[in-house]
Amino acid sequence: MGTIEVAVAKSTNPATGEDVATYPYLDEQAVADVVRSAAEGFANWRDTTPAARAEVFRRLAELLRRDTAKLASVITAEMGKPVTQAQAEVTKCANMLDWYAENGPAMLEDTATTIGPEAYVSYLPTGTVLAIMPWNFPVWQIFRGAAPIILGGNGYLLKPASNVVGCALALESLWEEAGLPKGTFAVVNCDRHQVPAIIHDPVITGVAVTGGTVAGQSVAAEAGRALKKVILELGGSDPFIVLADADLDKAVDAAATGRMVNAGQVCISAKRIIVERPVYAEFTAKLARRVESFKVGDPTDPETFVGPMAKEEGLLDVDDQVKRSVDEGAELLTGGHRIPGPGSFYAPTVLAGVTEAMTAFKEEIFGPVATVIAAEDAEEALAKANNSEFGLSAAIWTADSAKARAMARKIDAGGVFINGLSVSDPRIPIGGVKKSGFGRELSYLGVHEFTNIQAVWDQTPLNAAEEAAQGVAQ
Repeated sequence: MGTIEVAVAKSTNPATGEDVATYPYLDEQAVADVVRSAAEGFANWRDTTPAARAEVFRRLAELLRRDTAKLASVITAEMGKPVTQAQAEVTKCANMLDWYAENGPAMLEDTATTIGPEAYVSYLPTGTVLAIMPWNFPVWQIFRGAAPIILGGNGYLLKPASNVVGCALALESLWEEAGLPKGTFAVVNCDRHQVPAIIHDPVITGVAVTGGTVAGQSVAAEAGRALKKVILELGGSDPFIVLADADLDKAVDAAATGRMVNAGQVCISAKRIIVERPVYAEFTAKLARRVESFKVGDPTDPETFVGPMAKEEGLLDVDDQVKRSVDEGAELLTGGHRIPGPGSFYAPTVLAGVTEAMTAFKEEIFGPVATVIAAEDAEEALAKANNSEFGLSAAIWTADSAKARAMARKIDAGGVFINGLSVSDPRIPIGGVKKSGFGRELSYLGVHEFTNIQAVWDQTPLNAAEEAAQGVAQ
């Protein structure tokens, strides 16, 4: 690996434009040291029992509750999330750890086969997983990936986004305080050009990426060359289908809330709102009024719902997408502009009359922009929902549950939510299809993703007593 120029990761408060902290990227030797530490951590963790791992999870959940306010303040300062949402993010992580502590050990028990007791399947740790994670949920996203992987007896080497290194380091400290062996959860703050060498290191046995499509393609290609397993949770342009018989007020509130939370910087979010024609006009008018009711401003104010966008370049991208869509014929009902003053604030926006030929339909808009599309009937709504290169999540709003379940089977998405918001929850898996990626996080599937699913078949001949006992049992 060639020498690189050492640079820094920098956190800038997006509400004020002021620098929060800088973290120099590790040089080659320092990266190698972190990787070696990760190997040692895994060696000290792999043979612990699932029950012992669960106890670490319980302690960590309590530490998160102890430090909720402190962690939330770091989230808010580094990426601008309103403080109430940041606190909820930390609490959600604590609740997830408790759920895995209670239910996780059973997910790692040997599984019987139809052959009989002499053949079973075990779930064994494989090593340390390199995780390349984004900034939009700098605590939840990490735990969402790390908890199932670490519960499975593996290590977790985290490369955080450059603007949320402070959050990552805080989590590293808490894992160790909870009793996880040093290095088992480790942060490697490095330049992206150093990532290929880490992927090829023998210590790394798998790679997990949450981020954009281009980044996912690049990492997956490198992991393929190294013959390392990879799971990808990439972009999404989630359809939110509203049929004519839906509870319109609830659907409006869900669409507005789901689209504007975290300033619209959410992978699973109501990005393409597809409304059946008979209720289209009413829904759209109500949606615009609901979006206009959200308080926008200082993310440290508990009353604020929409804070700044995390990055200036993200704001510029969103503004460009909105302007192009309006030029293409979309109707701007509210918002559509940067809010004057310091910080990266973008006015909550609703675009109506969007068609499949427009930018707002074809591209993922990662910001506070709700896009409304008309459909003549449920079949057309389905066709428009599937007319996307993405397939992460979807929602269907209707009074007819049976119809919604039938529609769900025809939607190209990793998750479908009926009369509810798309959410990530440890009790169900999350992941996508098409250009939204592959593999699953959370639930038992997330626990098994990076384990060695080992088949064991003991064909030792039975002695006479065992044969007799087996005959009686049959």
